[in-house]
Formats: sequence, structure tokens, C-alpha cells
Amino acid sequence: MGKTRARYPREFREQMIALVRSGRTPEELGREFEPTAQTILNWVVQSDRDTGKRVDGLTSVEREELVRLRRDVKRLTEERAILAKAAAWFARETDSIPPKSSNS
Repeated sequence: MGKTRARYPREFREQMIALVRSGRTPEELGREFEPTAQTILNWVVQSDRDTGKRVDGLTSVEREELVRLRRDVKRLTEERAILAKAAAWFARETDSIPPKSSNS
């Protein structure tokens, strides 16, 4: 697996994007600064999506919403499973339904 590192500060990313837009190449900036040329290029592309210059992917806001919604779906699915088990347990405890038989 590749190395993981903390995210670069937003101001730093914005400076790299501005330098690319002023004529510097991502390769040149990658040699001068720590991020790779591909990382810098990814920032430029994402910035273009966020400003509406590109429509070939999700904006940062849409991506954050998608992450939040997936997290919510996972939590709700787990809660539903817990409630289903609890309901079955209470139904057995109150003799509302017969106990499960292991002689299937």
C-alpha cells in the first residue's frame, strides 16, 4: 500500500491551483514542492468541477454529501437489524410467537 499522510491545508492547495493557472506545470511544482504532479493536477480538476468549468464528476459538496449519506445508511441499517432482533426477542419472551425449533 502507498504512504498515507495528513491532508494538505486548503490554502496550500489553492496556492498550487493558482500557480498552475498562472502557467506553471504540475510537474514543475511537484519537483519544487512535496505533492506529486498527479496530486496537483487532481486538485486543479476538482477545483474546475467545483466552479462549474467541468461536469465530469462530483463537486466537493456533492462528494461530502455522498459520504454523509452512505454513513447514515450504514448506521440506519445497523439500527434496523438491532430493532428486528429486539422485536423477535420480545415476541418470544411474551409468548406471542412460538420459540424457534432446532429440528428443522
